[in-house]
Amino acid sequence: MKTMASSEAKTHFGALLDTAQREPVAIEKKGRPVAVMISMEEYKAHEKLKLEALQRELKTGIQQADKGELLDSEEVFKDLL
Repeated sequence: MKTMASSEAKTHFGALLDTAQREPVAIEKKGRPVAVMISMEEYKAHEKLKLEALQRELKTGIQQADKGELLDSEEVFKDLL
């Protein structure tokens, strides 16, 4: 992954866009990574993967509920308190 300082990204925004079409570009501010620029194609693929993972989790939850494998709210939240 290419890395670019935020000042360079601002100054050479066109080049940043061109590079992001080929590979992700990490943007750093004061030496710390703060963002990643990716192509629209990569973004759409990432969002599709997130949606598929959520759908799998929902399907699993529905199957567990159908089998009666449920937890009451006290049990779910007891570890959080």
